[in-house]
Amino acid sequence: MYNILFLHKLFPAQFMHHARKLATIPGVHVRALASDFQAQLAGVEQHSYHFVNRGGGGSHPYLLEPNRSIWRGQAVLAHCVELAQGGYRPDLIIGHNGWGEILFLKDLWPQAGLIGYFEFYYRGQGADIGFDPEERCSLDDQARVRAMNAINLLGLEAVDLGVSPTAWQKQLYPLEYQNKLVQIHDGIDTERACPGPARPLVLSDGRRLGPDIPLVTYVARDLEPYRGFRPAMRAAVEILRRRPDAHMVFVGGDGISYGNPPPDGGTWRNHMLAELEGQLPMDRVHFPGKLVHQEFINLMRLSRAHLYLTYPFVLSWSMLEAMAAGVSLVASATPPVQEVVEDGHSGLLVPFADPLAIAEGVLAALAMPDTQRLAMRRAARQTVVERYDLHWVALPAWLRLLRDRFQAPV
Repeated sequence: MYNILFLHKLFPAQFMHHARKLATIPGVHVRALASDFQAQLAGVEQHSYHFVNRGGGGSHPYLLEPNRSIWRGQAVLAHCVELAQGGYRPDLIIGHNGWGEILFLKDLWPQAGLIGYFEFYYRGQGADIGFDPEERCSLDDQARVRAMNAINLLGLEAVDLGVSPTAWQKQLYPLEYQNKLVQIHDGIDTERACPGPARPLVLSDGRRLGPDIPLVTYVARDLEPYRGFRPAMRAAVEILRRRPDAHMVFVGGDGISYGNPPPDGGTWRNHMLAELEGQLPMDRVHFPGKLVHQEFINLMRLSRAHLYLTYPFVLSWSMLEAMAAGVSLVASATPPVQEVVEDGHSGLLVPFADPLAIAEGVLAALAMPDTQRLAMRRAARQTVVERYDLHWVALPAWLRLLRDRFQAPV
């Protein structure tokens, strides 16, 4: 039996499709270890480890994140020692490097192959830090993010091989480690994320927005600056002024996934509504919160123009899924987006921090002749099918990697 162990604090996360597929292969046994499981996968033996964040004590403030990761790595190691004492011996370990979970596993199981998932290498310049003109970036910030890379670097040294989901994310890592990294995307299920008939969007007041309504959509895990929520809201003023028939839907929560809360300590949604008070027709601006996946796909099918903005940061699955569903995409001309979207062909690219230019892009998408809009939607979907499809591109690449580099019987 070939034993594969997955690690992710919120398993399955990026590993859902990989673990599910591997669990169906005869002769392969799949286990997963997490502190907070987000789903149960058939055929995957799941174990929870106990993690207590003991804080940084009197350590330097730069070390708060690395310290937390060391504690987590130690908690994982303690649980794995128990597994080893029970006779468990993995042939291959696959884990996310971001929180320290994989740091010490080679010390326990030196014979096991170890693949790390490397999502983002922090840069004091040239990526997210210092990108947004509204966010002050100090020398202290640059020093802090350099220290945050301690876990990244320890993980790079520990693994046999690392995987990054996009070429841009991979190239952020130091040149000295590029030969340990390969680029394979997690994969987009284009059979689920696809064009199709759409149900009307039912608002909280009972109104129904159907395909006859010019609907502009924006989606993020949370409504916050990293995903361009501020310029998107400011652009909404001009979009809705010039298109009195249009509605805008902002999908996402009020938490903080990345970055900082607003200066007033509230939510970015309330912060922007206060800034734009009296400028937005609130009967045409909607905040449904977070949507389950099928509701998200339905909304993409309804969307007349979909707006995606991001710092130079991790590329969202939602943009690729929106493209697979055949949206008319208007997106920020930032490196992770430019890797995917050809301006004027599979979407329209706009400056991230220019609300008027963003509005012009959305208005252009809304005003496109049907033939041009259809061609752009088809090109968007074709891009994802050809480069990021789960079943034909991503999973086969992962399986080839496991066979060729780790002799896995897959």
